[in-house]
Amino acid sequence: MAQTPKAGQPAGIRYSVAEMFGLDPKVAAVAVGFATLATAFAVFWFFHSAPPMVITITSGRPGSGFEKNAEKYAEILKRSHVELRNLDSEGSPENLRRLIDPKSKVDVGLVEGGVADETHAKNLVSLGSVNHQPLLIFYRAARPAGVLSQFEGKRLGIGPEGSGTHSLALTLLADNGIKPGGATTLSPAEPLDAVKALKEGRLDAVFLMGDSAPSELIREMLKDQSIRLFSFVQADAYVRRFNYLNKMVMPRGAIDFGKDLPPADVDLIGPTVEIIARPSLDPALTDLLLEAAQEVHARPGLFKHQGEFPSPQEHEFRLSAAAQHFYKSGKSFFYRFLPFWVASMVDRILVTALPLLVIIIPGFRAIPAILKWRINLVIYRWYRLLLKVEHEGTMSPTPEQRAALLHRIERIEEEVNRMDVPVTYATQFYELRGHIGFVRSGLTAGAVPS
Repeated sequence: MAQTPKAGQPAGIRYSVAEMFGLDPKVAAVAVGFATLATAFAVFWFFHSAPPMVITITSGRPGSGFEKNAEKYAEILKRSHVELRNLDSEGSPENLRRLIDPKSKVDVGLVEGGVADETHAKNLVSLGSVNHQPLLIFYRAARPAGVLSQFEGKRLGIGPEGSGTHSLALTLLADNGIKPGGATTLSPAEPLDAVKALKEGRLDAVFLMGDSAPSELIREMLKDQSIRLFSFVQADAYVRRFNYLNKMVMPRGAIDFGKDLPPADVDLIGPTVEIIARPSLDPALTDLLLEAAQEVHARPGLFKHQGEFPSPQEHEFRLSAAAQHFYKSGKSFFYRFLPFWVASMVDRILVTALPLLVIIIPGFRAIPAILKWRINLVIYRWYRLLLKVEHEGTMSPTPEQRAALLHRIERIEEEVNRMDVPVTYATQFYELRGHIGFVRSGLTAGAVPS
């Protein structure tokens, strides 16, 4: 039968639970164990799921626009007591290599469109585009160049190897029949060195990306009467062939109204810059980064309108679920009104507590049902044997057969008496014993009552 605490022995948790919920002590013990395991898992998950307070971004070369933007993000995240560590890099290709390498302790990076392959696209996600990155080609010529193929046989500075500028320049030149190893000299000079070489006549053209060509440098180059800014008259065709490129226009006079620089509209092309992350980036940190990006990039500029960036543009990378939610609804509810660490704690409490209740309450209900099913199976087993004995007793057994049937009844009774039955099933237990006695009395009297 069911166990009860011994005299003078503390009742313990399982007996307290048994009394509180009307459970058998064994059932209560199982329930307490289940609740303990579920609670332990919830506590573990609460601390394990806390967003890290330190993340790492891989940006760009020292002094580049990428590095400056990363530094701005870091200052904004510091307000929420989150540290953003910035790693300098050679540019977008190196940023992608770091993000795809599991040994590299990098969480996010700034990446230009057009440098990713299928491996990168499958294993990384985008938080959205943050600005346009125009390709600026300054060149020396007596007459304006109309197409890139006119640079064949010239000396071109296409940016250092490993940079986004270098990669894009090679792609565009190759589509115009200019490839490494031919008559054209392709110099991997640093941006400032290449500009200096252009001014001194040692290069005929230089390729610069927007992050390495601040407005002061553009103004200085446009003031030089011997240097021209290449206008992509085939811009529409380029952006159709390369879906990661965008067409931009530098309006006449945008650099200097008084000196009318540039003296005419200039058509430019270039990729957008995206914040690329590993899929494991915590959604709360995604919100923080995009909020910082809004503060840094939402203002109007030479190649963007007010509020144009950040934007959920997708190119090689799919937009993360957390970023999609941010662009549709903004920050999560608690993060709008509470400090970051408080909101994170409340959010995790809800995420762990609610599922815990959903698991424990049905679990408490299921345990008695499972136990009842198991005990009923045992009781029904003995009833099947008892019914068989009763049936054989109605077949006019011989005295020897009747004695064998009575012996089987005795064995059934012995086994039933050894059953450990919870108190809540005492009724079924005593009914079974009474029916055993009923069948025995029938056999002993010489006939089983119908």
